[in-house]
Amino acid sequence: MNKHILRESLEDASVAPEPEAYQFTPADAERPHAGAEMARVLGTTPFHMALDSCGAGIAHWKHDPLHDVVAPMNHHVIMAYNGTVQRMERRTGSAVAIGTFRPGVVIIIPEGSSSRWDIPKPVDVIQLYLPHATLERVAGEIDGATPTDLLERTAHPDPITSRLLLSATDAMVGNDVLDTLFRHQLMDLLSTRLLAAHVGAPSTFQPARGGLSPVALRRAIERLHSDTDADVSLAALASDAGLSRFHFCRAFKESTGLSPHAWRRQQRLEQAQNMLRDTDASVISIAVALGYSSQTAFAAAFKKLTGETPSGWRRRVR
Repeated sequence: MNKHILRESLEDASVAPEPEAYQFTPADAERPHAGAEMARVLGTTPFHMALDSCGAGIAHWKHDPLHDVVAPMNHHVIMAYNGTVQRMERRTGSAVAIGTFRPGVVIIIPEGSSSRWDIPKPVDVIQLYLPHATLERVAGEIDGATPTDLLERTAHPDPITSRLLLSATDAMVGNDVLDTLFRHQLMDLLSTRLLAAHVGAPSTFQPARGGLSPVALRRAIERLHSDTDADVSLAALASDAGLSRFHFCRAFKESTGLSPHAWRRQQRLEQAQNMLRDTDASVISIAVALGYSSQTAFAAAFKKLTGETPSGWRRRVR
């Protein structure tokens, strides 16, 4: 497809292009455009998208659970989450980052970065596709010595960037001059914010104020996630963290968006979904394996979180 025609078609934000429409030829770039790679990985089209001729733009995606590798892209990708709270994992090389998607956090995939993502539930997210040239231009206008190496972020608390990006939603449904001007100004504003909060040498992740330390959070999640007979009582979890039960509950929720009980319940339901989808085990045997007192209790908990019975969910996904 001619690149000029391609760009014109992508600039029509009122129509969601098909994944094939995002494809650039090898002559255009060694890496795929962010929109093209997202379409491939997510297996769908954006709910809304607005792109400029340079490929910079904003897209609103609603997609199913994700278990795949995102290849290196030729733009920085910054995301603001707009869905229900859920746990996710991101693997970059040998490094594993465990985070919680919730409103107020951001995800940053620097240009050229590649990661495997495991997200168990549907996702509603706004994505910014930012050319490095734009970041360098804004940095030069602020201070020529400003670094422009974006840090990789995974569910990183940043309500300012999140609100700015989510505010772009209304400007994607039209393509008039005012909408285009708003997007351009917003992109410069977001670039300024990224330069202020998300560049430099990687540092130790700091949880939201009042949350658990990274080590204490990792220990708590490992204990809650364990399939062994490890003590997952509130007293044991709090003791591991060196906190009272009250302060542990508060700090855990500050770090993850969920109470320990809710986190454990969600993790058990994710196990149940895997067993329902990948095995032929009966519903009652799955309930017993996961520690529910009865099939009725398991079905009630499953329906509360998913809106479906275990049997109905299994029929739909298989």
